[in-house]
Amino acid sequence: MSAKDCGHHDEERHKLHRRLFAALVGFIILVLFIILLIFLILRPTKPHFILQDATIYSFNISSPNLLTTNFQITLASRNPNDKIGIYYDKLDVYATYRGQQITLPTLLPQSYQGHKDFTIWSPFVYGNSVPVAPYLSESLGEDQMAGTVLINVKVDGRVRWKVGTFVSGKYHLNVNCPAYVGGKMIGNSIAVGSAMKYQLVQNCHVDV
Repeated sequence: MSAKDCGHHDEERHKLHRRLFAALVGFIILVLFIILLIFLILRPTKPHFILQDATIYSFNISSPNLLTTNFQITLASRNPNDKIGIYYDKLDVYATYRGQQITLPTLLPQSYQGHKDFTIWSPFVYGNSVPVAPYLSESLGEDQMAGTVLINVKVDGRVRWKVGTFVSGKYHLNVNCPAYVGGKMIGNSIAVGSAMKYQLVQNCHVDV
């Protein structure tokens, strides 16, 4: 066999490889396009979160500007989609006051939420002797004297969407639930031993 024939065979082999590679890439693009099209047609709706209640066991400021908190919340989530499931892969819940985080993050258990399904969590969130800015210490004292303190319960984590057997990549989930608590809010609070439980039923702002 001449060198010319060998070169011809190598060229044919390279053309065949290129065609196979192009066909494989085209097939992958087609599958991804179909999945994307189905996903867009179904139009997934972000979950709805509601902060149902908060039981305050301690919420004390001490010198020098150290805040100790301990409370339990009831947080409900609803999947509004009738054809899409939601995986909650990693959710951390914590509390902030005037933009500063005042508790450690509490990890919620991983879960799957089916179509139109509900999930309820009741985690404890707490922080022991957390340093806060002096102006926050003053503001908290004033709010407690007034009888109403606004804290924000926040959830930060990752979610995935499930459509049939297809599961999407991870999306960032950010939830913000305002909660008004305070000793003078008698209408929505009940004593639970030495603690105070506040019935909130507060809708949360959700970003995905």
